[in-house]
Amino acid sequence: MELIEKVKNLISLMNDNDLAEIEVEEEAIKIRLKRNNMDAIQTSIQLPDVKSSLPEGATKYIASNNETSNSESNVSEIVAPMVGTFYTSAPAADPYVAAGDVVGEESVVCIIEAMKIMNEVKAEVKGEIVEILVDNGTAVEYGQPLFSVDTSGE
Repeated sequence: MELIEKVKNLISLMNDNDLAEIEVEEEAIKIRLKRNNMDAIQTSIQLPDVKSSLPEGATKYIASNNETSNSESNVSEIVAPMVGTFYTSAPAADPYVAAGDVVGEESVVCIIEAMKIMNEVKAEVKGEIVEILVDNGTAVEYGQPLFSVDTSGE
């Protein structure tokens, strides 16, 4: 099972059973989820060798789901579903999306490499890409905003 699917399943388990905290460790991966209140779940994932690739002083991003809405406008963010390296395209291919492109919920918008596995990231929202917030080849963290999407055309 893919790491992001494990995290989603653990969050569902927490929600279904009103758990305040859960911690799972298997092989070299340790996942810890802690609910500070009934609305937010804080996630901590420890992976081997991945953290060492992050730049010193990297900002931590925490999100309780894969999109964050701006209440004053129709702009949503597509966020990183895992820790890894952000790529706008597969090697030697054109970028999946650019500013101005229209995406659907199943549209692949980028790749995040984690533990030498290339993971396609889907938009999970419908709209127009307003801005790409991360440079190609940059290390990203779970929940870090990757794209701004104008959802007003839905």
